[in-house]
Amino acid sequence: MKLKCIAVDDEPLALDLICSYIDQTPFLELSARYDNGVDALKSIYENAADVIFLDIQMKGMTGVELARVLSSGKHSIKIVFTTAYDQFAIEGYKVDAVDYLLKPFSYEEFFQAANKVQSQLKVQQKTSVQQPEEQHLFLKVEHSLVRISHDDIQYIEGFKDYVKVHLANKKTILSLTSLKNLEDILPQSNFMRIHRSYIVSLSKVDSLTKNSVQIGEVIIPVTDNYRDRFDQFVNKWRN
Repeated sequence: MKLKCIAVDDEPLALDLICSYIDQTPFLELSARYDNGVDALKSIYENAADVIFLDIQMKGMTGVELARVLSSGKHSIKIVFTTAYDQFAIEGYKVDAVDYLLKPFSYEEFFQAANKVQSQLKVQQKTSVQQPEEQHLFLKVEHSLVRISHDDIQYIEGFKDYVKVHLANKKTILSLTSLKNLEDILPQSNFMRIHRSYIVSLSKVDSLTKNSVQIGEVIIPVTDNYRDRFDQFVNKWRN
């Protein structure tokens, strides 16, 4: 997949050079070229691009000004500064530029900057892909690991050295683990700790008050240490 690029420089020869470097790079594709920041900004609003190679010292809107506009908005475009003035380098990194190319720069230097952009985008793509939540957990029961479906859990009761998992079929499972460990493992979308000794499955709650929840015939109190998140849950349904 090629990265779409915009090149901006008010010097024709410099702009031609950047465009030629883009053409030489297999994973880059030139979307547009501009000799001023205003036209470039319009293009970015109208067309999606992955990276902008941006001269800093330009008439009218400077590269730094354009970069600040992009950084303050919802644009995810990556910025690589190009300039003949090295004193602007610190300004470049203040707006989270990926790299800074000091003119005259070689194709090797350009390629290294482009490669940084590609690497950052790959990392972002990997982290943005949501992993499906596990629908079960394994608990150590005596000398075995027992698979328990999240949907079977009604609530979990914690003791000093072990937990008791109360299941929908009225059975219980004892496991040598901590309530804190299960709190970290279980998805917060469906499980909530409401007491130092209890985690409840929200999908199994039959009724609730501001101070307790009821699951079947069991009433479990809500303590102050866990009240904030519980109140948010209650208010969501009240609203």
